[in-house]
Amino acid sequence: MEDPSPNGEPTAADSSIGRLHVLTDYHLQQNHPHAELARRAIRGGADTIQFRQKHGGIQNTLVEARKVAAVCTDASTPLIVDDQIDITQAVEAEGVHLGQNDFPVDAARSILGPDTIIGATATKTHQVVEAYEMGADYIGFGPVFPTTSKRNPKSVKGPEGLAEASDAVPIPVIAIGGVTHDRVRPALEAGAHGVAVLSAVATATNPKQATARFRASIDGVLRDSDA
Repeated sequence: MEDPSPNGEPTAADSSIGRLHVLTDYHLQQNHPHAELARRAIRGGADTIQFRQKHGGIQNTLVEARKVAAVCTDASTPLIVDDQIDITQAVEAEGVHLGQNDFPVDAARSILGPDTIIGATATKTHQVVEAYEMGADYIGFGPVFPTTSKRNPKSVKGPEGLAEASDAVPIPVIAIGGVTHDRVRPALEAGAHGVAVLSAVATATNPKQATARFRASIDGVLRDSDA
């Protein structure tokens, strides 16, 4: 991101935010532990890994997060921890991603400081603006497309909603929710900086190959935009 934070202080947003965020998960599937899934995704072209563990105790979560952190460090790939500020600090992750019902962005910033990337989930444009004003470095906006977990069609924002959100703030907006290989182009053309994927990679038979397809889709759109 090129813009400073709203209070004028530089933040981690001055560094590049990745375009392909792959979330690790060991609840949707049990074939690939967090660290192995991260390793395969990175080899496939993921430029950001988001560690996501919604179940299990804090000690087990910390053990798994440390394994993922080691993989990301070896590959010089940024690690974002989902929700948990304490885990973010403990494994010295590059950032944290906060949901609507998680720790407030501004409070997280006061704890983590200006050098930690803070992402925030938003489902409405006014939430996008609020997160930016509180100091978020990027926004995860969605669900942009229908997902198996979001059965209410009214909750799906579509490329039009994504475009509105992307136009509302000067920080990167990452498309989330129902992102598949063939939906990368409409997402990026609507103004998204990148995409975040979970089940499309985590539940794939070959996570590396699945990630590589997303990488190719993103790179193809970027090449076309530069032509």
